[in-house]
Amino acid sequence: MTHQISSKRLSFKDLQHIAHNVTELQLSESSITAINNCRAYLDDNFGAKDSHPTYGVNTGFGSLCNTQIASDQLTQLQHNLIMSHACGAGQEVPKEIVRLMLFLKIQSLSYGHSGISLQVVQRLLDFFNNGVFPIVYEQGSLGASGDLAPLAHLSLPLIGLGEVEYEGTRYTGEEINTLKGWKPLQLQSKEGLALINGTQFMLAYGLHLSIESQKLWYWAHITTALSLDGFSCNLSPFDERIHLIRPHKGQLESASIIRDLLEDSEIAIEEKVNVQDPYSFRCTPQVHGATKDTLDHVIKTVVTECNSVTDNPNVFPESNTIISGGNFHGQPLALALDFLSIAMSEIASISERRIFQLMSGTRGLPPFLCKNAGLNSGLMIIQYTAASIVSQNKQLANPASTDSIVSSNGQEDHVSMGANAATKAFKILDNVKTVLAIELISGAQALEFHNKETSSFLNSLIIMLRETISPYEEDRVMYGDIQLAKEFINYTHLDTEILN
Repeated sequence: MTHQISSKRLSFKDLQHIAHNVTELQLSESSITAINNCRAYLDDNFGAKDSHPTYGVNTGFGSLCNTQIASDQLTQLQHNLIMSHACGAGQEVPKEIVRLMLFLKIQSLSYGHSGISLQVVQRLLDFFNNGVFPIVYEQGSLGASGDLAPLAHLSLPLIGLGEVEYEGTRYTGEEINTLKGWKPLQLQSKEGLALINGTQFMLAYGLHLSIESQKLWYWAHITTALSLDGFSCNLSPFDERIHLIRPHKGQLESASIIRDLLEDSEIAIEEKVNVQDPYSFRCTPQVHGATKDTLDHVIKTVVTECNSVTDNPNVFPESNTIISGGNFHGQPLALALDFLSIAMSEIASISERRIFQLMSGTRGLPPFLCKNAGLNSGLMIIQYTAASIVSQNKQLANPASTDSIVSSNGQEDHVSMGANAATKAFKILDNVKTVLAIELISGAQALEFHNKETSSFLNSLIIMLRETISPYEEDRVMYGDIQLAKEFINYTHLDTEILN
């Protein structure tokens, strides 16, 4: 499926579509014109003869910004920039994130304020369209001056260096150029800086995590509904009247989803002996709802950034101006990603408490949801795993954006640490999914001990789950079940309209 790059504002729904469905990118005529006009302006003003010093065009970088570079050395300057900044370390960035980095870099360059040539943008399009994904590393970006190290690794193959993954095989930049019949590019003035300045590393994570968080937020209601019926809870805390007198948008939505999921449940409507339920059950709308309101804020920030130019300096051919500024600074994303981490950690935290309650041996449930407890430990240790993960999330959710460190000889004296916020949030989201998978297993097992039926929707879900994870009759090796439950969450289709 093809998407045409243009200056038309992209909505979150558009971005979801591109992330999940688009296999080919094309440039619109308006984008081609904007790119060519901006490049022509630089060529006309910074051509064969030495011109007045302009940062990023004919000067050094960072604290070397006052060092002017001769016009016959500008190509070498840009190549040196890419090579010297490719200092990434740590784990390799997942392919789905690198794919989004390519798209977001193309999108940002296409507005015609970066001075990039059409040839360079077209090669980035070739990478995306052919499934050629540069090898990028998690560590190295301070989240200001752009995501310099990760974006340098993204750019190395353009000049025949670095490494890529293509069709499951690793190639050097030189090898992939030979294989695909591409010539290494000779970067012109400002092009290297345009490639590595920008927030596309942390933004790619932010977009991926926003989409994933929406899905997991809804799944948290499914696992909650299973636990509510499994623990014989009252439905009164989800009565709309309660939430209308404290009308936070997310809280109202969360309560509504629970009511819908349990609409025809025999267990939910039966009269209960217990007057009140633990907070982890009855306060779900208040906790989940606050997370949803946070997600809405994060998504708004991410969407704005996806529709932005974030390199430096910015070129305005129509007003004969090049402006050096700071759009590369990742503070908006850093704060949003930290907030996302905190909000989603709470989804796992309250889920683990429900898991704990299900193991308690109360409300007609056997200890650890096992028929022959003692000889069998049942689901005792699956709750330990959830507790361990929730505790790790508490550590990871400590904000990255409250930190800063001086770099480049004091020229870059405040940084966002948004890249660290992004990679931490990525781990947190995977942890959240694991905890929800454990609650999915536990809630379904609790319902094995009920005589009455849960809702038709939850029943159909359990039937699907039981195709891969059978009920627990006696102890067995369980780590595989957790992975299967995570895959069930990953690949079970939900109504996308719910998530928008």
